[in-house]
Amino acid sequence: MKKWIAAARLRTLPLSISGIILGSLIALSQGHWDWIIFGLAFLTTLFLQVLSNYANDYGDGVKGTDAVRVGEKRAVASGEITADQMKNAVILFSVLSAVTAIALVVYSFGIENLKWILLFLFLTIACVWAAIRYTVGKNAYGYAGLGDLFVFIFFGIVSVWGSYTLYQHAEIDPLIFLPAIAIGALSSAVLNLNNMRDIETDGLTGKNTLPLRMGFENAKKYQIFLLLIPFVLNTLYILNLKEFNWYYLSFWVLIIPIIKLIQTILHTKEPRKLDSELKKVALLTLAFSLILGISINF
Repeated sequence: MKKWIAAARLRTLPLSISGIILGSLIALSQGHWDWIIFGLAFLTTLFLQVLSNYANDYGDGVKGTDAVRVGEKRAVASGEITADQMKNAVILFSVLSAVTAIALVVYSFGIENLKWILLFLFLTIACVWAAIRYTVGKNAYGYAGLGDLFVFIFFGIVSVWGSYTLYQHAEIDPLIFLPAIAIGALSSAVLNLNNMRDIETDGLTGKNTLPLRMGFENAKKYQIFLLLIPFVLNTLYILNLKEFNWYYLSFWVLIIPIIKLIQTILHTKEPRKLDSELKKVALLTLAFSLILGISINF
């Protein structure tokens, strides 16, 4: 069991639940809340994250990418879990994700809201597909440098806007996309930092990530943009709310650890030394969601 828990990489959970938490707290600030929706959304996100990690382990393992990777070892590449066993786990968590997502959509919208049900069922299929196809298959999009785009869409836009809409069923509110894009940028920052760390080994295995395409120094500049733009976007969101309080801007306290992180990145010459910074960015993303979401509810 320990090997499966390790392969699930539960340390990635703070990042995956950030969008769900923020979207839910924004809905709460507008008078909409349901514990069942939150529970099902959390469970679906957990299943999708584990699915993504298992699929990533399987895809990189069978391609040989993880044989030369930096950081913690992967289950398939190390032989702790066979490729067939991991493939079965991918199928299992695909089913679990779909089941909880369908239950969530039907409970939230009811069978009478057909347009919303169809839209969210499509998003469910897209999420499962994206989780698997990042590294699995001949045309895996993670090997074509498209990982950042998909992370931005699903961890940011779909996660924040989607969870918000599950509560209030309203037509699309353009304002919600400001914090959604902010969380998407921070989520992309985690992947970009991960790919910066692996830039040398990815080059040997044909995994053409964005840092590999743009170069290590340009990837640093891109990383800084991803870390700073959320402050601008969330400030614009706060300033456009019907009611404004200065403590809504309390998320700016995170600029201190962000600046320290940027300094570390700028002074790093050896990519593999960035491994220790990954967890920090994931936790900062969760902190953004919690501080912003909680502040607007008081």
